[in-house]
Amino acid sequence: MTVTAPLPVVAGARREPGRAASSAEEGETAPELTRAVGRYLDHLVVERGLAQNTVSAYRRDLRRYLDHLTATAPQLRVPRDITTDHVRAFVRVLREGDAEHPALSARSSARVLAAVRGAHAFWATESTVDTDVASRVSPPTPPQRLPKAIGVTEVENLLAAPDPETPAGLRARAFLELLYATGARISEAVALDVDDLAGLHDEDLALLRVTGKGDKQRLVPVGSYAVSALDRYMVRARPELARHGRGSPAVFLNARGTRISRQTAWTMVKDAARSIHQEERITPHTLRHSFATHLLEGGADLRVVQELLGHASLATTQIYTRVSVESLREVYATSHPRAR
Repeated sequence: MTVTAPLPVVAGARREPGRAASSAEEGETAPELTRAVGRYLDHLVVERGLAQNTVSAYRRDLRRYLDHLTATAPQLRVPRDITTDHVRAFVRVLREGDAEHPALSARSSARVLAAVRGAHAFWATESTVDTDVASRVSPPTPPQRLPKAIGVTEVENLLAAPDPETPAGLRARAFLELLYATGARISEAVALDVDDLAGLHDEDLALLRVTGKGDKQRLVPVGSYAVSALDRYMVRARPELARHGRGSPAVFLNARGTRISRQTAWTMVKDAARSIHQEERITPHTLRHSFATHLLEGGADLRVVQELLGHASLATTQIYTRVSVESLREVYATSHPRAR
C-alpha cells in the first residue's frame, strides 16, 4: 500500500535542546491538523487512486492552508475548530497575496480551494467534524475567455502548410484536416483507430466515430477535403510507418509504428502554424474553436454544434455564439459608414 509522505512541519520558533514539543507552541501547526491532512492525502492515494502529481499538488495547497491557519488563528487545534470564516479569509489571501506569496488568479485560487474543500468534505465523512464548513465557500469565478478562432483563409493556409511529398507531411495534413473537419479534441484524434474510419466511404455521407470524454461515442460527418487527405495518408504514408511497428490499430502512427503521442500531435500543429508565422495564435484547440464558430456563422443550429463537439451541456456550446456576435460587431464597426 502506498502512503503519502508526511507534511513537513511549519518553520517556527526554535525550541531549546531536549525540550518536548508543545502543541500550543507559537509558529507550529497543531499536530492533529497535520495528521488530519495526512489522512486525507492517504485517502486520495489509496482509495481514490489519484496520480502522484495530483496528490503532490494537493499536498502543496494544503500545506499553504495550514500555514495560513497557523499564522492567523494559532488557537485552532483540530479540524472541528475551523469555521467558514477561516476558509473565506484564506481565499481572500489567495486572491490578494501576502508577504510570502503573490496574488493568485481566480482560476488558480479555485484550484487551491478545491483541495481545501476536498479535505473538509473528507473530514465530515469520517466524522472528524460535525459539518463541512468549506462547502459554503464558493470558488472565485474566473473571467470567461472567448475561444480564439481564426478565419477561413488562415485555416486554409494552415492546412496547406505540411509537405505532401513526405510521410510525415501527409500525416500532418490528414491530422489537421481532420481536426478542422470534425472539431475533434486533440486527444480524440490521437485515439482514433482504423476501425473508426469505417464510415468514411459511405455513399451518402462520410462519418467518423469519435470517442470523447467518459468514453462516450459520437458520429461526426467528415467533408470531402478531410476524406481525401485521410485517403492519401492511409495509402501512401501509413503503410510505411506501420512496417516499423507491430500492427498498431491507431490511425496516426509515429516513426516507430506506434500511436502518436499528444506531444507529437501538438508539434504537428505548431510546425504548420510556424510555417505561416502564426505560432503564437494557433493551437490544436484553435481548430476546434474555428470549426464551431464557422458552423454557427454559416447558420448551423446550436444543438447540432453541441452534438458535433460532444458537449454534455448546451451551456458549454453557447460560448461560441458570443464569438459570432463579436465577429458581427467587428464587421459592422469596420464596414458600416455610420457605425462610429
